[in-house]
Amino acid sequence: MSNKHLFLRALDGDKVERPPVWMMRQAGRYLPDFMKLRAKYDFFTRCQTPELATEITVMPVNQIGVDAAILFSDILVVPQAMGVNVEMKPNVGPWIEKPIQSMADVANLTVPNVEETLQYVFDAIKMTKQELNDKVPLIGFAGAPWTILCYMVQGQGSKTFDKAKAFCFTQPKAAHLLLQKITDTTIAYLKKKVEYGVDAVQIFDSWGGLLSPADYQTFSFNYIQQIIDALKNETKVITFGKGTWYAFETISISGTHAMGVDWTVTPKLARYLTQHRVVLQGNFDPVRLLSPIPDIKKMVKEMIDGFGKDKYIANLGHGILPNIPVDNAKAFVDAVKNYTE
Repeated sequence: MSNKHLFLRALDGDKVERPPVWMMRQAGRYLPDFMKLRAKYDFFTRCQTPELATEITVMPVNQIGVDAAILFSDILVVPQAMGVNVEMKPNVGPWIEKPIQSMADVANLTVPNVEETLQYVFDAIKMTKQELNDKVPLIGFAGAPWTILCYMVQGQGSKTFDKAKAFCFTQPKAAHLLLQKITDTTIAYLKKKVEYGVDAVQIFDSWGGLLSPADYQTFSFNYIQQIIDALKNETKVITFGKGTWYAFETISISGTHAMGVDWTVTPKLARYLTQHRVVLQGNFDPVRLLSPIPDIKKMVKEMIDGFGKDKYIANLGHGILPNIPVDNAKAFVDAVKNYTE
């Protein structure tokens, strides 16, 4: 048995006794201790205070028993660092009063010195690594440039991100300049995270599935590819695109070490489209965590059987929801830990 963490062994494609398990958004709103902190401190205060970010990051490791921690932060710290005023409004979510609308707006954005603008994130990594004391690996993350653009142009969350898409289609020069600035910032940001000690990074493309296959390549994956190329020799890279099954083959040959799968794709199809070239991660429907615990256990076993225990990381198909009972989240994790073929 190797001394290397199970999560990192699985990312390397090694044979494992069982798959590792963690959950996207695991350090969050379903945990009572998180809710207590949320009542005391606003969202970005929690992100920007290393002691709070550390406490929140470590919570699910101690309370749910996951095999990896993911740093508590937000994808929108990147546009903040670039000079965009992003707020988190109650009952609204992300809010940008002055969204990007023109080439002039894009020209005004800086590619910042990340150590000046995002040092609080790196301090949180340092503190979290000490707190974890090598119990589990730590994942750092960033949003994919397209997903960040969606918020910067739309100004808030949306089901369609129609303004963001229209911006790309009517002002492609401005859109590509914006995407490149976000990409350059993200690469510097993730490289610094690696320097401060994260064991892997994940790129979240939450809104990639809103684009057609051709537009996804043009406005999203070309920029994700730059990030993978810049990071793949320095750390393990996980690429997750929600709704981007049509790009599985492209992603699987990109140099990424692992690929996230949402719940709309069967394990069999995901393996077929990627031809075992890459470690797969996912794909339990987050709402399924509301099912009775015996059902959760049964479905977890079926999910792992479908993917196979090797070259696989058990996870949800998107972030955990705030209304999930802690016992159900724990049942999901325990079911993976108790897996036998």
